[in-house]
Amino acid sequence: MINFKKKTFIGVAVTPENGLEVAQVDFDTRCVLKYVNAPLVYDSRQRIITDLDTFKETLLDLLMAVGAPAGSEIAVSIPSVVFKINNYPANYDEQYLYSVIEEDLSNHTLFKNDRPGIALCGLKSESIQFNNIAYSAVQQQLLIEIACIIKELGHKLIAIDTSVTTSLNALFYSGRIEPIVANWLVLTIDNNACRILSMHDHNLIDFFEEIITIGEVLGDEENYSIVKEAINPLLSKLPAKCLYVVSKTNIIQAEKLAEMLDFKGQIIYQEGNCFNTVPHIDIAPEIEESLGKRVSFDVIGAAIYSSFESFSLVQFNLFNESLGYIYTQEQPPTIKIGQNTIKLTTENLIKIFMALSIVVVLVVVLSTAILTTLTKQNKEKIDQITQEIAKISAFIKKNKEVSSNIFDENDEIRTGLVTNKLIYSYFTIIGTETPKKLWLTKLDLGDYVTIEGQADNLESIFSFSKNIKEYNLKSDVKLQKLALASKSSSLKIDELESDDADLIMSNLNADFYEFSISNAPKSLNLRKDCSVIDETVVQ
Repeated sequence: MINFKKKTFIGVAVTPENGLEVAQVDFDTRCVLKYVNAPLVYDSRQRIITDLDTFKETLLDLLMAVGAPAGSEIAVSIPSVVFKINNYPANYDEQYLYSVIEEDLSNHTLFKNDRPGIALCGLKSESIQFNNIAYSAVQQQLLIEIACIIKELGHKLIAIDTSVTTSLNALFYSGRIEPIVANWLVLTIDNNACRILSMHDHNLIDFFEEIITIGEVLGDEENYSIVKEAINPLLSKLPAKCLYVVSKTNIIQAEKLAEMLDFKGQIIYQEGNCFNTVPHIDIAPEIEESLGKRVSFDVIGAAIYSSFESFSLVQFNLFNESLGYIYTQEQPPTIKIGQNTIKLTTENLIKIFMALSIVVVLVVVLSTAILTTLTKQNKEKIDQITQEIAKISAFIKKNKEVSSNIFDENDEIRTGLVTNKLIYSYFTIIGTETPKKLWLTKLDLGDYVTIEGQADNLESIFSFSKNIKEYNLKSDVKLQKLALASKSSSLKIDELESDDADLIMSNLNADFYEFSISNAPKSLNLRKDCSVIDETVVQ
């Protein structure tokens, strides 16, 4: 079996606490193979990377540090800017839905001077008239800059997602949260906002966000009080059996906050900050333990983006058509088969090639089978023809001395006359000496001569018999039988007193006479309804 080398997949995350992170994860073993990070200034108020040149230089250094080969596939996680869930009429197509959302965001302060890049995700909805749509939006220019930088560094951008979903998928992937059938909540806290994801089983139901301002300039009591006052009103409106508390800021400890929340169900906390004591997933031995503890949920979610797609609770990709040319120029060509559009990526091309190869092999095998059958049939015909040719060749060889020059037509006629003289004699008599009112019904000139016929008078029969005998005196033929063809009477001639033939035929009610002239040792069978004339009459 041919093994195709899989491209290296790298996760990149921009996190306010850890700066810029780069990681490679073995998806099957849930192990961080490589990890590095470096400081990066992020403007939490404007939700942008402050210096993109520094971002580019730092990212290059980190990719080289993990040994990312040229052409590596990269997924990027950035802090969330806008994340919302709304209902939209079911008759909106995707293109119109993008335009409606973009118009709604035009009044947002972060998009006054920059169009949004938008990613959509349809959620489970009980309504027929409306679709429940979740969308994530980030400044379009920032997304374009990130895409251009990764391309200039010689790598391939696969996706850009935000921390809301990358951290959620990482929590699920690492086993830190386990979805339950009943309603459950995921609360994440960073320096700028408290966000609650309302879930049911594996489905995202709703999303809530409260903007907060906390920091090291404030005391712990004040920071925790701000977070608690932002969250408790939301929790009171969201009945659920389980609450996961995830702190991604070094200012708030998840364990301590969990004790302050007004929630009647089970609370499970996760530290995604400096209070974390163990890595979220296994770490390769080459990575220092202290560094392994700093691996964020965001970078794990980015590093598993492609492999985790089929398991993801919710996933977005801001690297899409909303970025225009910067996106489309990087996409492989597509083909449309029926209602499906297939991207001609390397993997898909390999699949198509393998499928076509199988089809070709099947055609070749089928064609070979048909040709084999036809060849066998044709071979049999050829063998028959060859045998006929051999017979003809043997005949030609045997008669190769025969020539038309030595063929004499008169000699052949004379030879035939000598050989068949007796037969010609009888044909001559029949042709020239047959009396009127006499006709023949049988002429057998084989081993024995037998001539049978009919006549309406005796004189014709006797005359014909005499002519045959005189024509060839050596012949031993004789009139063996003479009978009357009678319809109703079987009276013999010797019972009549008259010798008048006409009177005899009249008395016997006969139509005509039947005769047989032969040299056969036994008389031939005559019609059973004939009256036989006594042999003394015909001697």
